[in-house]
Amino acid sequence: MAIINFKVVHCASLRIPTFKYLFIYLLTSNALNVKMVLVIISFKITNCFTNFNFQIFILFMLNDLIINRSMGLRVNSSQFTLGGKPFRILGGSLHYFRLPRAYWMDRMVKMKACGLNTLTVDVPWSLHQPEKGELRFQGGLDIESFLHLAAEVGLWVILRPGPYIGSDLDLGGLPSWLLRDREMKLRTTYPGFIAAVNMYFDKLIPKMVPFQFKKGGPIIAVQVENKYGSHARDGNYMSFIKEALQERGISEVLLTSDDHEGLKYGGPNSPVLVMELWTGRSDGWGGLHHNLVAVVREILRRGMSINLYMFHGGTNFGFMNGALANPSYKALVTSYDYDAPLSEAGDYTPKYHLLRDLLSNFNGEILSEMPGLRWKEEYETAILFQHLSLWDALPYTHEPFKSQFPVNMENLPVNNGNGQAYGYTLYETTIIRGGSLKSGRNIQDRALVFVNQSYIGIFHHKNVELAVPDGKKRTLSLLVENCGRVHYGKDMDNQRKGIVGNILLNHTPLRDFTIYSLDMTTDFIDRAPWKSVPNKPSFPGFFQGRLFVNGYPSDTFMKLPGWSKGVVFINGQNMGRYWDAGPQQALFLPGPFLNSGMNQVIVFEEAEGDFKIQFEDSPDLGMTVDI
Repeated sequence: MAIINFKVVHCASLRIPTFKYLFIYLLTSNALNVKMVLVIISFKITNCFTNFNFQIFILFMLNDLIINRSMGLRVNSSQFTLGGKPFRILGGSLHYFRLPRAYWMDRMVKMKACGLNTLTVDVPWSLHQPEKGELRFQGGLDIESFLHLAAEVGLWVILRPGPYIGSDLDLGGLPSWLLRDREMKLRTTYPGFIAAVNMYFDKLIPKMVPFQFKKGGPIIAVQVENKYGSHARDGNYMSFIKEALQERGISEVLLTSDDHEGLKYGGPNSPVLVMELWTGRSDGWGGLHHNLVAVVREILRRGMSINLYMFHGGTNFGFMNGALANPSYKALVTSYDYDAPLSEAGDYTPKYHLLRDLLSNFNGEILSEMPGLRWKEEYETAILFQHLSLWDALPYTHEPFKSQFPVNMENLPVNNGNGQAYGYTLYETTIIRGGSLKSGRNIQDRALVFVNQSYIGIFHHKNVELAVPDGKKRTLSLLVENCGRVHYGKDMDNQRKGIVGNILLNHTPLRDFTIYSLDMTTDFIDRAPWKSVPNKPSFPGFFQGRLFVNGYPSDTFMKLPGWSKGVVFINGQNMGRYWDAGPQQALFLPGPFLNSGMNQVIVFEEAEGDFKIQFEDSPDLGMTVDI
């Protein structure tokens, strides 16, 4: 018998998992040759929170004590077992990289309160290693802290480390610098890809190993790659990934995500886990917002395990969004609301309440209370009073690169030899006559075309020819946007962006380019010559203003009526793209990205603007279609 007494004076400084892991240590320590530990806990609490549910917390700790940590997730006939006991995975996907770090705990607690027991997390290689070399695990990419929080809340974890994760991310979460190799074959045993994966796993996997179930952590399973059977082209690839994980210390059960045809290879009596039960769909620019009522009752009745993709979607901040390939190219919108049980802003939806009632009745459990919602603020309209044309900003961006031939983004000599991953690239050359300008589908994905800085038209996937006015020696400029790389399929090797081949003027290839990499970092802001907004400002251009926040910052939604297409930055943070093509009409702005007092607001606009931003207390995802 172990008798433990605690005196807690200030709960604000109390790290709850300290107690939890202490109990686990008592159970697993080699010094204790016991099969059962009875823990009597005596709390003396003063000056503490009044609404903390100690009963549930204590029950969870005691549940840990009686779990056999030497027996992880296992297949036992038609059901899973965990720690030797029957276990059904009731999971949901939550992406730490799609929401502010300050909201990680909030979303997890709401997941737990819904009746789920497992969190599925994808690890985006492209964000952790945007350049070769050291990986980034700070701030919003601190996955170790994310896993610690999952353990604190009482959620098991299914880890999906990739290297390819899909997740509707640009290139499926693979870093774009892989495409600098003209012979690159992604998701194969091609030597260049294998070397890069090994370099990545050497840094990532050792950080994940201590969080495994058998070591007292929350990770009960690890998925090998993602949906490879749907796009397989190398019979040795999956074996390589499996061995790469195990050689670096992964010892929990390994999973794959397959279509329904692949289930038959698991054996007739094996448990069934629906790894991606879509709660909705991601939206593409120019379409409709999707809405899907997830039906899980029949799945539960049949004894299956599930993972809801997504339980909470979040936001495609910056340029992380992927793109659809079929039936035609369509970039995904900034919101990753996904019509999930928790909205983009973390609010409860009717789907959440339906799911919570279903899981509560199915399990016969009284679930923990649902946390309160965060306040949404309708701030005063921000007036953008300063202007900087794109042309005036060029001297303050990357040093231009001169090339006889057009060079795609990924192979530009910028970012320490890693090329350009996202944003825009400006290609300029001299022409001596007008005529027919043809892109031949060598513009990826979209280009605004100018002659002597005057707009003449646009190239995109469906428009590949423009008329250039007659004239003598002039500068032809093509501002090319990477709208997002396709995130799935067998054509991922060909997702290079910018100008990827010859552009023809009267059937003659253009040559001798000056190329500007415009990845939309805002380090030039303080150095550039901003001016007051003129009556007729130049487009494309940057517009700057201020938002004043009185008191503690709250979540809000930015609306830009009168603007066309561009990007919004708040205090230097890229909030993502807006586009009047819809469906999304408002960008989510989380409170943690704001300061109490003055906040900097910058908009990059391609074509036209209203010079102000509205801040509202509710989202606008556009017209809805049932699927």
